[in-house]
Amino acid sequence: MAELTLVVLAAGMGTRFGERIKQLEPLGPKGELLIDYSVFDAVRAGFDRVVFIIRHDIEELFRSTIGDRVSRVIKTEYVFQSPDKLPCRAADFTTRTKPWGTAQALYCCKDVIDGPFAVINADDFYGADAFTKLSEFLKNFNADGCSVDFLLKNTLSDNGTVNRGVCKAGADGLLTSVEETRGISRGADGVIRGTAAGEERILDENDTVSMSMWGFGKDFMPILERRLCGFLEKLPAEDPKSELTIADAVGEEITENGYKMRDIPTSSVWFGVTYESDAPAARETIMNYVNEGIYPCPLN
Repeated sequence: MAELTLVVLAAGMGTRFGERIKQLEPLGPKGELLIDYSVFDAVRAGFDRVVFIIRHDIEELFRSTIGDRVSRVIKTEYVFQSPDKLPCRAADFTTRTKPWGTAQALYCCKDVIDGPFAVINADDFYGADAFTKLSEFLKNFNADGCSVDFLLKNTLSDNGTVNRGVCKAGADGLLTSVEETRGISRGADGVIRGTAAGEERILDENDTVSMSMWGFGKDFMPILERRLCGFLEKLPAEDPKSELTIADAVGEEITENGYKMRDIPTSSVWFGVTYESDAPAARETIMNYVNEGIYPCPLN
């Protein structure tokens, strides 16, 4: 069987996390990062290789802080995201400095994807159950791809708004839509609101949402390239900040071409560090897991 690859999105700017790089924030009792726990769970679930998507300007720091350590437990490679790596119209956006979003980040991996692969964020904690279910799907495909989904109420931040891919599934367990919804927060009236396609959305706390934990076969990469080209063709050359997310690309492919995405709910509890003020709660949660014996200390 082809090796299972874990693609880690670690090139984000982290503009809501102060001056530090949130992917490199020590959160475990021995200075572990969230990605340390994801790699630990992924290795136990049967993944063979990790591919980090990073920026050139953080390469040295990333390798010394996390990459060199991870490479001792799993095969490790790097791919670099930059605004000029595009499947079309690259010459039209020479002034663009902002990254194009997670779809373009994943596109940067097109030359290293040669089998089933998963995608996660470097600054999210997903839990062992999520990785186990993701691995099981990739070893026994029963759809074109999958999304491991979490309850919306467990993914909100007390410190500001968040962006989530709100998922809807049919009775067959396949996603019928993934709608990228931005600026989600619970108001003083208890109502959870966000914005999608320029319109306000009222959300239920038990809605399931994508936390960018995806599973695909290598045949998804040509689909992603086509979706990214379609997105770029609509933009004016001076566009400064439009992005295409993986959720956008998947949602469009489901709606327009019947792409079959398995909806996989998980019992794992998600948490992350969108904001600097999220870090203390993350440290406390990890410490509780260590005290309960769920993770060793030190981790490796």
